[in-house]
Order: sequence, then structure tokens, then C-alpha cells
Amino acid sequence: MFYEPRLRNHGLPHDPFKALVAPRPIGWISTLSAEGRPNLAPYSFFNAFSERPAIVGFSSQGMKDSATNARDTGEFVCNIVSERDAAAMNASSGAYPPGISEFEKAGLEMEPSRLVRPPRVKGILAALECRTTALIPLAGLDGVAGPYTLVLGEVVGIHVDDAVLKDGQVDPLALRQLARLGYMDYAAVERVFALDRPRIG
Repeated sequence: MFYEPRLRNHGLPHDPFKALVAPRPIGWISTLSAEGRPNLAPYSFFNAFSERPAIVGFSSQGMKDSATNARDTGEFVCNIVSERDAAAMNASSGAYPPGISEFEKAGLEMEPSRLVRPPRVKGILAALECRTTALIPLAGLDGVAGPYTLVLGEVVGIHVDDAVLKDGQVDPLALRQLARLGYMDYAAVERVFALDRPRIG
């Protein structure tokens, strides 16, 4: 089959776009509002974009609390989601009204960060403390911005639980990082293999 995303002429019950660009890591973003109210929400439009400086970003459909808070306070934390966190992560994704704590709804506690004000999820296996560097409205070929805004931040601090370190490296089988597939599907890292880059010349 072939279809054009703008025309939505795929003829299927659901657009396969997100199922094809997968698996995607989940950024479980914790922020504080300007008034100091904590917020926690998962984003599957999340990734790392450079190493030096270490830049990560998440894309928000509309200026939801996470994007607004990251803009207003200049800080956010990306909690790395493991398979064991799946139920709590899903519980925190609800469209709760303002003033309702996603931490409480998901049965989670907060833990202070080191260099930024937003808390991280207590007991999380890895977390990235970030300072916001840019908010970019995402526009198409016509130059018209759609509903999504890309929030970028520099990672200023990284927490890694010693339990997921093996021989000086993060062990993906111990971290069992959760990833978003298409539709309502998820996957956890269960199989790992290595490939050496080819040597040219």
C-alpha cells in the first residue's frame, strides 16, 4: 500500500505512522508549575538529539502542563521507564484536571533532584535532570505550525541505579527499558546483540 499522511488516505482503521516509527523510548517527564505544583506525564515522542551538549526533547500535542512548566520554570526531569514501571506510567497518562497529582494517582512518591527543582520518581532506575533550551512549534511544508511543540533541554545531571550497571556499562537487560510501539502496544528490551562498525581503509 501507499498513502499520503496529510490526506489520511490509508483506508485502515488507524494510521500506521507511529507503528512504523517504533520502538520509541518513553520520556516520563516530571515538572513543577510556576506555583510549585508537581506534574508527571509520559511522552512517546521523546528522544536524545546530541551528546555534547547532551540534548533530549519531547513533543507535546498542545501546550500541556509538561511543556508549559518546562517553558515557565526552565527545567524538567526525564524519568527513564522500565518494564516494571509500566502500570504506574500508564496511570499517570490520564487527562486529570488541574490540581490533581499524577504522582498520587499512579501510587508514586517523589524524590528530590540534585541540580533542578522538579522531583524525579522515587526508585526510578535512571533519570535525566534537564534545563530547557528551546521550545519549537512544529510546522509542515506550508510553514503553518501544527498542534505539536518540541521541548528541548540540556541534560545537566544523570541518575543511574547501580543495579543496572555491569562491567562499567548500562546493562539493557537489567534496565528492561519500556518502549512505545504503535496503537496501544508496548515492548520491553529482552534481547540484545552487538554489531561492530565496518573499518574502512
